[in-house]
Amino acid sequence: MSNHSTYREAGVDISLESKAISALVKNLSFRRKGQYPMMGNVGHFAGLIDLGHLALALTVDGVGTKMLVADRLRDWLTVGIDCMAMNVNDLYVMNMEPVAFVDYIATDRLSVDQMAQIGIGLNEGARQANVNIVGGETASLRGLVNGLDLAGTCLGIQEKENVIDGRKIRPGDLVVGLPSSGIHSNGLSLARKIVESEDAWDTVLRNGRTIARELLHPTLIYNQVLSITEKTEVHGMCHVTGGGLLNFSRLTKYGFDFTDPLPPQEIFTWLQEHGKVETAEMYRTFNMGMGYAFVVPSGSEDPILSGVKGSRVVGSVNPDPGVRLKGVPIS
Repeated sequence: MSNHSTYREAGVDISLESKAISALVKNLSFRRKGQYPMMGNVGHFAGLIDLGHLALALTVDGVGTKMLVADRLRDWLTVGIDCMAMNVNDLYVMNMEPVAFVDYIATDRLSVDQMAQIGIGLNEGARQANVNIVGGETASLRGLVNGLDLAGTCLGIQEKENVIDGRKIRPGDLVVGLPSSGIHSNGLSLARKIVESEDAWDTVLRNGRTIARELLHPTLIYNQVLSITEKTEVHGMCHVTGGGLLNFSRLTKYGFDFTDPLPPQEIFTWLQEHGKVETAEMYRTFNMGMGYAFVVPSGSEDPILSGVKGSRVVGSVNPDPGVRLKGVPIS
């Protein structure tokens, strides 16, 4: 390993990914004619469809290389929760209520036991999010896929006037962070590289879990969001996934100053220490203890702080573009 581990060295180049996605999106110019047009542009956490007084939303995401951790432990009981969480949390960001989900499984070989375990996790995720799993697709793709990839698509719905898309965000707004349950389903390429280099899969953390088990711990489903938005004014929300704090740049042209971040769990401090990862790299790769956030006008934060254990004001919106952690730019 180099002196300082990076996500890029582990195989995920965030800058290249951004350029590649832009190259794809710029060619998606067709817009449906007739009823039910698209609302807004491609690039937010979910895509919106105009359905009269209602808005529909679609999102798609997968478990990623967290599946390799599950494969190592031969334990696939919770990856379905991750798949559901990565999708419904992206809907909550726009105040959409998730209602229906379809899964997609691509594999080089089918295992009845593995599929049964994945089903248990998907069902638990659906229960937590109150979502119907209405179908799915399983593809056996030997020669194209090595192992098993799990992804899904989720449909959400909301009264159009209640959609939250970040347009109301203004300088001076506060950012209220909600704790994550750990690494969630992002940054696993870098995390696995560090753990492999240290041969530390069985190292026991202070919480009693091995590092392998900690990396497999399921993503939180932030199902309290919809009740919070009914109680207080919210200008925007962010699901902190791959890219870390850079996800906030998707919400508005304004910048964000994070002055009092949530404390990261031990897994993050362990990875930073043993991988010699710079702090800025940690915060543009991992959630670092904050899996979700609200952007609210000053005075509207109390219902969140009283309703979500461990939440706190972590920063504010600044008129200057960019994301800064204690004054240091994250780019």
